[in-house]
Amino acid sequence: MADTDARDAHKVEVAFHPPETQVAAYERPQTLKADDTFLLADPFGDCGARAGSAEGLFHMDTRYLSRLVFKVNGVRPLLLSSKVSADNGTFRADLTNPDLQADNRVVLARDTIHLIRSNRLEPGSLQTRFELRSFSSEPIAIELAVEYQSDFADIFEVRGARRSRRGWALSDHVDNRCVATSYEGLDRVVRTCSISFSRPADDVTAGRALHRIVLRPHEQTDLSVTVACQTMPHAGDVHARQACHHSTPNIATSKELFNHWIDRSQADLNMLMTRTSHGPYPYAGIPWFSAPFGRDGIIAALQLLWLEPRLARGVLGFLTATQATGFDDAADAEPGKVLHEARQGEMATLGEVPFRRYYGSVDATPLFVVLAVACWERTGDTDFMRSLWPSIRAALAWLRDHGDVDGDGFVEYARRTGDGLINQGWKDSADSVFHADGSLAEAPIALVEVQAYAFTAWSGAARLAAALGHADEQLEYAAAAEALRQRFEQAFWCEELDTYAIALDRAKRPCRVASSNAGHALFAGIASEERARRVAARLLKADSFSGWGIRTIAEGSARYNPMAYHNGSVWPHDNGLIAMGFARYGMYQPLLRVTEAMFATSQCMELNRLPELFCGFARRTGEMPTCYPVACAPQAWSTTTVFALLGALLGISFDAAAQRVHVNRPQLPDYLDEVRITGLSVGDGRMDLLLRRHLRDVAVNVVGKEGNGELVLTSG
Repeated sequence: MADTDARDAHKVEVAFHPPETQVAAYERPQTLKADDTFLLADPFGDCGARAGSAEGLFHMDTRYLSRLVFKVNGVRPLLLSSKVSADNGTFRADLTNPDLQADNRVVLARDTIHLIRSNRLEPGSLQTRFELRSFSSEPIAIELAVEYQSDFADIFEVRGARRSRRGWALSDHVDNRCVATSYEGLDRVVRTCSISFSRPADDVTAGRALHRIVLRPHEQTDLSVTVACQTMPHAGDVHARQACHHSTPNIATSKELFNHWIDRSQADLNMLMTRTSHGPYPYAGIPWFSAPFGRDGIIAALQLLWLEPRLARGVLGFLTATQATGFDDAADAEPGKVLHEARQGEMATLGEVPFRRYYGSVDATPLFVVLAVACWERTGDTDFMRSLWPSIRAALAWLRDHGDVDGDGFVEYARRTGDGLINQGWKDSADSVFHADGSLAEAPIALVEVQAYAFTAWSGAARLAAALGHADEQLEYAAAAEALRQRFEQAFWCEELDTYAIALDRAKRPCRVASSNAGHALFAGIASEERARRVAARLLKADSFSGWGIRTIAEGSARYNPMAYHNGSVWPHDNGLIAMGFARYGMYQPLLRVTEAMFATSQCMELNRLPELFCGFARRTGEMPTCYPVACAPQAWSTTTVFALLGALLGISFDAAAQRVHVNRPQLPDYLDEVRITGLSVGDGRMDLLLRRHLRDVAVNVVGKEGNGELVLTSG
């Protein structure tokens, strides 16, 4: 890479990827989210107790509150325990006082006061309540201080981007009931953070409000603090400001630990869900990606589709509404291209980062078509597909006219803006696509998984075109799929590696690196049967399979590093898609191994929550997987991984027109004796299924039904 490219890569890495700094690498923050508002707090429920922390209250890509710390007589209380509720609705911390001293003597012994601190988030506001109870037989006088600060930092500033200019701090409003701080950005939007108290403060100064409280023996009292985020004028343009809790059919198994994983995943998905005017959309992840991302939303919807198709409709509706209609080099936009990311903070509005509406994804566009076809096959909703058909056509036209940069029949990427992403697949680190000797591939780059997605897009669009009565397009799209399949097998296969190359560079040289990307060829169905089995075996070799999951690239590769973001780590969604590929080709032992690895990982993670990624160190007896310190948690496509695995294990598919559920050779691991699915939609009705594992097979029974749905068992 030239020096200029290296500087550009560093610039993009700082602004776009999670900050890998000491201040971010601390114990997992406590997270709450409501629509476009999210809170990062420490185990006390405080924000910003440590200098340089990324904690705070964020709203519409701006940190409104960078510090909110509660102290008793000038010191932080002692933490007894804390947790987020099972439904992600509230945070609770049990606290007590330390030994409180004055004039070198203890005036209040520790553990005399019990403090229950709760945080609850709503769109645009945080409610914090303190309940205090004295266990003393004497009156107690204490001072409860609220320390606060608002920096109004853009999310990209928090992530490490530096700005040459910022806006202006406006005059503060301060009284004993409410304090308010305002900031006018360079975008001429005024953002205000107001903090109000349920009882008047006895002393208010800049950054601190003090309440003097006297507790009678065994008395209980409380103090509530409300933080409100206000924006004038309204700064966003693509999101509605309404919380969305998305319910799905219920799944329960015979193993309680597996149920914990399912329940946590469902609660996290509900928290990440945000309602837009086009339907529900899962924001990608907290904290760094709390925004709509095209690729992430599509993959989350695909992994959940068999169980709950409503999410797919919301994702498709939103991405249709934001699909590019023209050229915009600054946003990497071209006609028909599907959104990569949408942001609404000051830096995005001003163009200091290109992500207000950014289209630098090479895979979101074919995946959009894949999801549309899969949604139609799951639901049979032809009317919805007719409404999407112009967008599907535009996406396919992009694959043909703009996605193929050099006319060789493959879909490639090369960024149009120097501020955009260098690599534009899901592994979008600047060093994630390379040759066997470690040298970086030069654009335009054709990724292995993108060709697989494009194949599925063309072949699926052919089936949909036939259903909608477009015979000429059916033939065109089917021919495009077959031509791509043949070119793919010839250009990407690496006989000596038993797998497909991760990419072709601008000179059409294959990047001969064993990677998880090749597993997506199985998910998409482009691989031949014989080569699919060789790829599966390669992915389960010890250098690729860590025991906790399949690594992004194999150990021993030139740029392998188990602690790297994309070059040796393990990503749950990646494993989920690969597992779906194993099921497609009837490879059940690999599927069971990946399922066990993901389940075991979930049991080792806080709250049984699969994070965005974790380190790729090998699994050893008595040890746990190594966390990646600044991974998003929760992350949308990680939350849906468990549903992808269950769908793959069940071998489930749908004939919507006939209202039939097909279950093909279902598998259950030896630690699951039963799986019960309640409320599975089938056409206009619903079905309840019970699966029981026996010595050699799995029995499936319908235990409840509304409507005319039918279960069909197959063994193909």
